[in-house]
Amino acid sequence: MSKVRERILDVATDLFYRQGIQAVGVDAIIREADVARMSFYRHFRSKEGLVVACVERRDEAVRDWFEKRVKRLAPNPKDRPLAVFDALAIRFAAEHYRGCGFINTMAEMPDREGAVHRSAAGHKARFEEYLARLLRQAGLPEAHAIDLLLLFDGAIVAAVREGTSAPARRARRIAALLLGTPEPRSRRRRSPRMVQ
Repeated sequence: MSKVRERILDVATDLFYRQGIQAVGVDAIIREADVARMSFYRHFRSKEGLVVACVERRDEAVRDWFEKRVKRLAPNPKDRPLAVFDALAIRFAAEHYRGCGFINTMAEMPDREGAVHRSAAGHKARFEEYLARLLRQAGLPEAHAIDLLLLFDGAIVAAVREGTSAPARRARRIAALLLGTPEPRSRRRRSPRMVQ
Protein backbone atom coordinates (compact mmCIF):
# COMPACT_ATOMS: atom_id res chain seq x y z
CA MET A 1 0.00 0.00 0.00
CA SER A 2 1.42 3.39 -0.97
CA LYS A 3 1.98 5.98 1.76
CA VAL A 4 -0.45 8.36 0.06
CA ARG A 5 -3.20 5.73 -0.07
CA GLU A 6 -2.55 4.81 3.55
CA ARG A 7 -2.75 8.46 4.62
CA ILE A 8 -6.05 8.93 2.78
CA LEU A 9 -7.45 5.80 4.45
CA ASP A 10 -6.26 6.95 7.90
CA VAL A 11 -7.88 10.36 7.50
CA ALA A 12 -11.09 9.07 5.93
CA THR A 13 -11.55 6.31 8.52
CA ASP A 14 -11.17 8.84 11.34
CA LEU A 15 -13.49 11.44 9.78
CA PHE A 16 -16.16 8.90 8.83
CA TYR A 17 -16.19 7.49 12.36
CA ARG A 18 -16.25 10.87 14.13
CA GLN A 19 -18.56 12.80 11.79
CA GLY A 20 -20.42 10.22 9.71
CA ILE A 21 -20.03 9.09 6.12
CA GLN A 22 -22.70 11.37 4.66
CA ALA A 23 -21.34 14.45 6.46
CA VAL A 24 -17.78 14.08 5.14
CA GLY A 25 -17.09 15.03 1.55
CA VAL A 26 -14.16 14.13 -0.66
CA ASP A 27 -12.87 17.72 -0.49
CA ALA A 28 -12.57 17.53 3.31
CA ILE A 29 -10.64 14.26 3.05
CA ILE A 30 -8.29 15.65 0.39
CA ARG A 31 -7.68 18.76 2.48
CA GLU A 32 -7.12 16.85 5.75
CA ALA A 33 -4.88 14.22 4.11
CA ASP A 34 -2.98 16.99 2.29
CA VAL A 35 -3.02 15.21 -1.08
CA ALA A 36 -3.71 16.42 -4.60
CA ARG A 37 -7.16 15.74 -6.06
CA MET A 38 -5.59 13.76 -8.93
CA SER A 39 -3.66 11.69 -6.42
CA PHE A 40 -6.86 10.92 -4.51
CA TYR A 41 -8.68 9.74 -7.64
CA ARG A 42 -5.67 7.72 -8.75
CA HIS A 43 -6.13 5.62 -5.59
CA PHE A 44 -9.93 5.73 -5.28
CA ARG A 45 -12.33 6.06 -8.20
CA SER A 46 -15.18 7.31 -6.01
CA LYS A 47 -16.18 8.11 -2.46
CA GLU A 48 -18.03 4.79 -2.35
CA GLY A 49 -14.81 2.97 -3.26
CA LEU A 50 -13.02 4.82 -0.48
CA VAL A 51 -15.72 3.96 2.08
CA VAL A 52 -15.59 0.27 1.13
CA ALA A 53 -11.79 0.30 1.47
CA CYS A 54 -12.10 1.94 4.91
CA VAL A 55 -14.68 -0.64 6.04
CA GLU A 56 -12.53 -3.55 4.83
CA ARG A 57 -9.46 -2.15 6.55
CA ARG A 58 -11.40 -1.58 9.80
CA ASP A 59 -12.79 -5.12 9.56
CA GLU A 60 -9.31 -6.63 9.59
CA ALA A 61 -8.10 -4.34 12.38
CA VAL A 62 -11.13 -4.93 14.65
CA ARG A 63 -11.14 -8.71 14.25
CA ASP A 64 -7.37 -8.84 14.83
CA TRP A 65 -7.74 -6.68 17.97
CA PHE A 66 -10.47 -8.92 19.43
CA GLU A 67 -8.56 -12.09 18.58
CA LYS A 68 -5.45 -10.90 20.43
CA ARG A 69 -7.23 -9.19 23.34
CA VAL A 70 -9.55 -12.13 24.05
CA LYS A 71 -6.61 -14.56 24.08
CA ARG A 72 -4.79 -12.27 26.51
CA LEU A 73 -7.83 -11.90 28.77
CA ALA A 74 -8.68 -15.62 28.67
CA PRO A 75 -5.71 -17.98 28.20
CA ASN A 76 -8.10 -20.92 28.67
CA PRO A 77 -10.25 -21.41 25.50
CA LYS A 78 -13.22 -22.38 27.70
CA ASP A 79 -13.35 -18.80 29.02
CA ARG A 80 -13.07 -17.01 25.68
CA PRO A 81 -16.75 -16.79 24.61
CA LEU A 82 -17.47 -14.65 27.68
CA ALA A 83 -14.13 -12.81 27.49
CA VAL A 84 -15.38 -11.23 24.25
CA PHE A 85 -17.60 -9.06 26.44
CA ASP A 86 -14.66 -8.11 28.68
CA ALA A 87 -12.82 -6.97 25.55
CA LEU A 88 -15.91 -5.07 24.46
CA ALA A 89 -15.96 -3.21 27.80
CA ILE A 90 -12.38 -2.08 27.09
CA ARG A 91 -13.49 -0.64 23.73
CA PHE A 92 -16.39 1.17 25.42
CA ALA A 93 -13.90 2.89 27.74
CA ALA A 94 -11.96 4.39 24.81
CA GLU A 95 -12.05 8.16 24.57
CA HIS A 96 -14.52 9.46 21.95
CA TYR A 97 -16.20 6.06 21.57
CA ARG A 98 -19.27 6.53 19.39
CA GLY A 99 -20.40 3.01 18.73
CA CYS A 100 -19.62 0.30 16.22
CA GLY A 101 -18.30 1.70 12.94
CA PHE A 102 -20.01 -1.14 11.06
CA ILE A 103 -23.43 -0.62 12.65
CA ASN A 104 -23.06 3.12 12.05
CA THR A 105 -22.16 2.47 8.42
CA MET A 106 -25.15 0.18 7.82
CA ALA A 107 -27.46 2.74 9.44
CA GLU A 108 -26.12 5.51 7.21
CA MET A 109 -26.08 3.41 4.04
CA PRO A 110 -29.33 1.41 4.36
CA ASP A 111 -29.41 -0.06 0.82
CA ARG A 112 -28.71 -3.74 1.57
CA GLU A 113 -27.63 -4.29 -2.03
CA GLY A 114 -25.15 -1.40 -1.97
CA ALA A 115 -21.42 -2.15 -1.81
CA VAL A 116 -20.87 -0.20 1.41
CA HIS A 117 -23.73 -1.85 3.32
CA ARG A 118 -22.69 -5.30 2.10
CA SER A 119 -19.10 -4.65 3.17
CA ALA A 120 -20.17 -3.62 6.70
CA ALA A 121 -22.60 -6.55 6.95
CA GLY A 122 -19.75 -8.83 5.86
CA HIS A 123 -17.82 -7.81 8.97
CA LYS A 124 -20.73 -8.90 11.18
CA ALA A 125 -20.91 -12.25 9.36
CA ARG A 126 -17.18 -12.80 9.88
CA PHE A 127 -17.47 -11.79 13.55
CA GLU A 128 -20.27 -14.31 13.98
CA GLU A 129 -17.95 -16.97 12.50
CA TYR A 130 -15.29 -15.90 15.01
CA LEU A 131 -17.79 -16.32 17.88
CA ALA A 132 -18.78 -19.75 16.52
CA ARG A 133 -15.12 -20.77 16.53
CA LEU A 134 -14.69 -19.61 20.14
CA LEU A 135 -17.76 -21.58 21.17
CA ARG A 136 -16.57 -24.69 19.33
CA GLN A 137 -13.12 -24.46 20.96
CA ALA A 138 -14.80 -24.06 24.36
CA GLY A 139 -16.88 -27.20 23.78
CA LEU A 140 -20.12 -25.20 23.60
CA PRO A 141 -22.83 -25.20 20.90
CA GLU A 142 -21.68 -22.93 18.09
CA ALA A 143 -25.33 -22.34 17.17
CA HIS A 144 -25.29 -19.75 19.98
CA ALA A 145 -22.91 -17.53 17.96
CA ILE A 146 -25.85 -15.61 16.51
CA ASP A 147 -27.22 -15.09 20.04
CA LEU A 148 -23.87 -13.81 21.31
CA LEU A 149 -23.68 -11.43 18.36
CA LEU A 150 -27.13 -10.11 19.25
CA LEU A 151 -25.97 -9.47 22.83
CA PHE A 152 -22.74 -7.94 21.54
CA ASP A 153 -24.50 -5.51 19.18
CA GLY A 154 -27.17 -4.70 21.76
CA ALA A 155 -24.49 -3.85 24.32
CA ILE A 156 -22.88 -1.48 21.79
CA VAL A 157 -26.10 0.44 21.24
CA ALA A 158 -26.79 0.60 25.00
CA ALA A 159 -23.23 1.81 25.67
CA VAL A 160 -23.67 4.69 23.22
CA ARG A 161 -26.96 5.62 24.89
CA GLU A 162 -25.69 5.28 28.47
CA GLY A 163 -22.08 6.44 28.09
CA THR A 164 -20.79 3.61 30.29
CA SER A 165 -19.12 0.23 29.90
CA ALA A 166 -21.84 -1.39 32.06
CA PRO A 167 -23.78 -2.81 29.07
CA ALA A 168 -20.83 -5.08 28.23
CA ARG A 169 -20.97 -6.55 31.74
CA ARG A 170 -24.74 -7.02 31.55
CA ALA A 171 -24.41 -8.71 28.17
CA ARG A 172 -21.70 -10.98 29.61
CA ARG A 173 -23.98 -11.98 32.46
CA ILE A 174 -26.82 -12.85 30.05
CA ALA A 175 -24.40 -14.77 27.81
CA ALA A 176 -23.23 -16.78 30.83
CA LEU A 177 -26.84 -17.74 31.58
CA LEU A 178 -27.47 -18.64 27.94
CA LEU A 179 -24.36 -20.82 27.76
CA GLY A 180 -24.93 -22.37 31.18
CA THR A 181 -21.60 -21.10 32.50
CA PRO A 182 -22.44 -19.09 35.65
CA GLU A 183 -19.97 -16.37 36.54
CA PRO A 184 -17.91 -16.46 39.75
CA ARG A 185 -19.43 -14.58 42.70
CA SER A 186 -16.54 -12.09 42.76
CA ARG A 187 -17.39 -10.98 39.21
CA ARG A 188 -21.12 -10.68 40.00
CA ARG A 189 -20.47 -8.21 42.82
CA ARG A 190 -18.63 -5.68 40.64
CA SER A 191 -20.37 -2.34 40.41
CA PRO A 192 -20.66 -0.56 37.05
CA ARG A 193 -17.93 2.01 36.36
CA MET A 194 -18.67 5.20 34.50
CA VAL A 195 -16.61 5.90 31.39
CA GLN A 196 -15.18 9.39 31.34
